[in-house]
Amino acid sequence: MASSDSAAGSLVPSIPASGALLDVVAEGRTTRVPDLATIRAGVVSQAPTAAQAIADNAKAMERVLAALRRAGVASRDVATASVSLQPQYRYADGQPPAITGYQATNSVSVRFRDVARSGAVLDALVAQGANQIEGPDLSVSEPDAALDEARTDAVKRARARAELYARAAGLRVSRIVSIAEAGQDAGGPDRPPVLYARAMAADSARAPTAIAAGEKDITATLQVRFLLDR
Repeated sequence: MASSDSAAGSLVPSIPASGALLDVVAEGRTTRVPDLATIRAGVVSQAPTAAQAIADNAKAMERVLAALRRAGVASRDVATASVSLQPQYRYADGQPPAITGYQATNSVSVRFRDVARSGAVLDALVAQGANQIEGPDLSVSEPDAALDEARTDAVKRARARAELYARAAGLRVSRIVSIAEAGQDAGGPDRPPVLYARAMAADSARAPTAIAAGEKDITATLQVRFLLDR
């Protein structure tokens, strides 16, 4: 038996004259197959001058964007993720660093609504000059129905645990006093693995890149307060 402050927005009833309060925290879950894959694709270019590095990078990035358009990726699913230009240095003992050239980087975040096709599109991007790939980052696009399933499961689990405690204490569960949602996982992206691909190493004879969607857990955590009596 225990009592604690409820989450913000929930009603905290006064302790009844008879009976006991029991607080249970329960996590409910269900599963869904991810239907979104988000991948960062970029181009890294090096040249003796900053202007040349930027110009080469822009040309290569335009080929990458054109490949995405040909693959049917909508413009709303492509967003610039980062752009950078950095000098490259040569270091020698007893001498100040000397600039040897410049490195330009441009990357976009690409959202694929057909996970099964994302691997083939990645291969096309590498063939068109993308030499930096990060991802995939898999998620569920419409988690509301799954979250409701997880919430229902959490209530069932909380009730079963309350019944167990009540029996052990020689009591019975009278009713639920309050319910507060303490957290949820809507099947959003996990920390993605990272893959670096070099265009010059691409081999048209190799097997195409495969992206396996698997399943993601959708979870909801509830704080449920029960009234126990005899």
